[in-house]
Amino acid sequence: MYVQPVGTLKWELDTPALILDLDVIEGNIARMEEFLRGKAARIRPHMKTHKTPALAYKQLEAGAIGVTCAKLGEAEVMANAGIRDILIANQIIGPIKIERLMSLTTRTDLMVAVDDPQNVRDLNEAAGRWGVRPRVLVEVDNGTHRCGVQRGEPAIQLAAYVAEASNLRLAGVMGYEGFAVFIPDAEERAAAARGAMEILTGAADDCRRAGLPIEIVSGGGTGTYATSGAYPGVTEIQAGSYITMDGRYKSIGMPFECGLTVLTTMISRPRPEVLITDLGMKQLSHEFGMPKVLDVPGATLTRLSEEHGLVELDDPSAVKLQAGDKLEILPSHGDTTINLHDYFFAVRNERLEIVWPVTARGKSR
Repeated sequence: MYVQPVGTLKWELDTPALILDLDVIEGNIARMEEFLRGKAARIRPHMKTHKTPALAYKQLEAGAIGVTCAKLGEAEVMANAGIRDILIANQIIGPIKIERLMSLTTRTDLMVAVDDPQNVRDLNEAAGRWGVRPRVLVEVDNGTHRCGVQRGEPAIQLAAYVAEASNLRLAGVMGYEGFAVFIPDAEERAAAARGAMEILTGAADDCRRAGLPIEIVSGGGTGTYATSGAYPGVTEIQAGSYITMDGRYKSIGMPFECGLTVLTTMISRPRPEVLITDLGMKQLSHEFGMPKVLDVPGATLTRLSEEHGLVELDDPSAVKLQAGDKLEILPSHGDTTINLHDYFFAVRNERLEIVWPVTARGKSR
């Protein structure tokens, strides 16, 4: 890949380019740590957002206790970069993935989520063969109705089953209140998050009353961090998007700044009211709504094809752009946009400081 030298102005970078503003993301990391100062919960940031060990290390250096991964492949990337305290907040199912999980456990202090007794048996048998004892969190359905067991006897029974497994270590419980993170009204969102945390911490207390060793209570996302991170009994939160932010989260008033953009070149102005850019669905996701054009009043990105974006202008006479000029786009969903790119172009004061590979890009297995 052709990379322009350090010090290149952002606006002179080749496009499409995934841009990170280092001052902004470092400020977001610091803001999260400041919120958690003096609270029982710590941050275990989710790697599914940025997928990049260099950014993980920035979070760890600021105070994160470890990392969260969605997929085994992401965890392998983080382990290969020397990160040891890793939670895979997902179920690892099937012999191929379980063997990889145990191999990873030989060189990390790994945690994995479970919600099924057969999976516990499979993990326990494999751990015995490998001579390892991975930590396990019982996933509780605290309102998202995705994975997880119900609070009460189902959670107690599964936790007891893990505790009895000779090659596994019951570490705690986890849950994700994903149904609540985008509720527009802040009070309604906080109320929904409190209800989810009541279920999760209640499940932890139920297990403790049954004599089971529950140390970790893990949950929380960027949209609900302020509630989950302050809720009594929660020990860690898994927020991820706070580091870069995106248009969807910003629309509900999150106090973090947007440090992720995509730089694009205008390649055509076929009509005065239309600009055509060199990025499309292969560089920019739009399942959370169309991304926004920054700093061009009255410009709206209205259509994405595979390799092109169509921008319409309210007042063509007020916009003097022509082919070769650059535009900056704010993604509506950072996680899925990042996964479309090979590299971050990290800038400070609008000059290129470093290029980071998105090492865990596409690690869906």
